[in-house]
Amino acid sequence: MKICIFGAGAIGGYMAAKLAQVGADVSVVARGPHLAAMQARGLTLIEDGQTTTHPVRAAENPADLGPQDYVIITLKAHSVPAVVPRMQPLIGPDTTVVMGVNGVPWWYFHGIGGPHEGTRLASVDPGDAQWTGFGPDRVLGCVVYPAAEVSEPGTIRHIEGNRFTLGEPDGSRSDRAVRLSDALQAAGLKAPVRPRIRDEIWVKLWGNLSFNPISALTHATLDVLCTDPGTRAVARGMMLEAQVIAEKLGVKFPIDVDRRIDGGAAVGAHRTSMLQDLDAGRPMEIDALVSAVAELGQLTGTPTPILDTVLALVRLRARVAGLY
Repeated sequence: MKICIFGAGAIGGYMAAKLAQVGADVSVVARGPHLAAMQARGLTLIEDGQTTTHPVRAAENPADLGPQDYVIITLKAHSVPAVVPRMQPLIGPDTTVVMGVNGVPWWYFHGIGGPHEGTRLASVDPGDAQWTGFGPDRVLGCVVYPAAEVSEPGTIRHIEGNRFTLGEPDGSRSDRAVRLSDALQAAGLKAPVRPRIRDEIWVKLWGNLSFNPISALTHATLDVLCTDPGTRAVARGMMLEAQVIAEKLGVKFPIDVDRRIDGGAAVGAHRTSMLQDLDAGRPMEIDALVSAVAELGQLTGTPTPILDTVLALVRLRARVAGLY
């Protein structure tokens, strides 16, 4: 089984390192000093106080790696459409594309059935780049839970979590999902195959769509924005608007909104990914986390006044910083 991780940053690098530890046929697409370090000395993982280094095939040009059984994409959502043409050498007739990407996925309405089947989302797939470049039949959903960081080029430091939930868009327990699950579990990762992958997407998205933009606007850490009465109320309002949308689309939430916010507070003084991107001068992941929810609100006829207000503010914040 040939597995390629496209975008071997913190999360992709963590997955690649775990697979390399058990001798899986894994390769990575990366660039810059991180790529050079992996090519020179392998991929290093710091986890549970132990440091290990393993050789891994690393390339900038996907054509150097050839067709794969699985291509696991771990880029930020806004980065994917532009690189779809570059990925084509990795795609063979039976390649499965695994979207380990945060936010509302571009394939959301593939395999869902009902009146919205086949609907495409402009906010996360402008010009249908992924829908036509990959084809939704190739896609396997993935919800990413670990936290990690690139501590220096070629080195990944694992922080917490090791679960990558997998799921077919149509809810089936396919052979391709089970095979990948087995490979990830053999590498010491949790990789359950779930019949309702969209439920898990929304539980994670629930926090991201609210906590991320609020933190970027206020520079507050999770513990503060989830307990301050004003920002907690804004986050709660956004989440309730999103819950109405999701439930119209058949999603079932296993917890209520206040427990979800309390869970965010319990994480502590964490700076969200959007705040980290703002501080680092990287493009901010607004569309997949917030704009797409607003688009789904329009699609389902659901008013989202609080979300729309925060979206307008964080878009302008990003534009002023040159990051949107």
